[in-house]
Amino acid sequence: MEPVLIMGGSGQAGAGTAAVLRRWYPALPLAVAGRDPGRARRVADELGTATAVPLDLRRDDLGLPDGQECSAVVATVWDSHLNGLRYAQERGLPYLSISNGLVDLTPEVFAGAQRASAAPILLASHGCAGLVVLAALELAREFHRLHTVRVALVLDELDGGGPAAVEDMERLMAATSAGLVRRDGVFTWVDGQEAQVEVLTADGTVLPGQTVAIPDVPSLALATGAPNVRFDFVVGESSGRRRGGPASVEVRIDLEGTGPEGTPLDVTHHITHPLGQRPLTALGVALGVERLLGLRGDPVAPGLYTPEALIDPALAVERMVEEGTLLTRSRVQRSSTT
Repeated sequence: MEPVLIMGGSGQAGAGTAAVLRRWYPALPLAVAGRDPGRARRVADELGTATAVPLDLRRDDLGLPDGQECSAVVATVWDSHLNGLRYAQERGLPYLSISNGLVDLTPEVFAGAQRASAAPILLASHGCAGLVVLAALELAREFHRLHTVRVALVLDELDGGGPAAVEDMERLMAATSAGLVRRDGVFTWVDGQEAQVEVLTADGTVLPGQTVAIPDVPSLALATGAPNVRFDFVVGESSGRRRGGPASVEVRIDLEGTGPEGTPLDVTHHITHPLGQRPLTALGVALGVERLLGLRGDPVAPGLYTPEALIDPALAVERMVEEGTLLTRSRVQRSSTT
């Protein structure tokens, strides 16, 4: 097999993804593509069965060496000119990206739709590269019918990732300050005071947050049929740091609906990782690459996909636990602040 090209492979998400893939598939060749050749070379040397290649997102050929072949293109850095996507389409290669917000996802969708038969494209710009959606879907299996899905991602202020991640966050926040929710079955934009929320974390701390526009909202709404869906984002001191440890990440998932017997069911789940968002994002990307290449299941046909369309939620949760993620469940009485 030709190497998997990881654009931004020397960054936190890219290097983390490469490490997960190397653990799962020791013989899988990887091409670490980075704008800093020295950093890319260091990551490749640590991985083994990997090479470092230059990356220029402004060029149609991505600045890759002559004769460079790939089995897939993985954009763990913003594919600003969509040259990575075009490169994959022209060669019929699977493509995965994680750095587009819901608002600026449109060009990628159009590019994929115009050449839908060219290559399989996985749009994974969701929370933790799709893991949040997959976890919510697995946890929702106990419901007969869902009425409300509310997700809150609590990111430590010291866990923003590298320079590329900071640039992504600034770009996404500049695109819109409004959040997208599904309310009584209608997708609706909320802004101002309506978008301000308070989130009760697993250790009982209440943190201020904001409803955001993120692909998780339409993914969860359409996959579950829930008429009420929202995704809140919090940046602040994590529970890990409050305990004196490293920055952790937390996802709170509130599910309301009816159980198999038609009785009301109201459940809260907390998903935490003691090492922050990097391990979960890397895992989400790696699961997508594994599926696109047919390393698990059949190879994926050309077309546009989201994580929940390709990846088994049960497998995702199983892998999350293997990677050190803690899941807790409680049946709660809802209050006005949660």
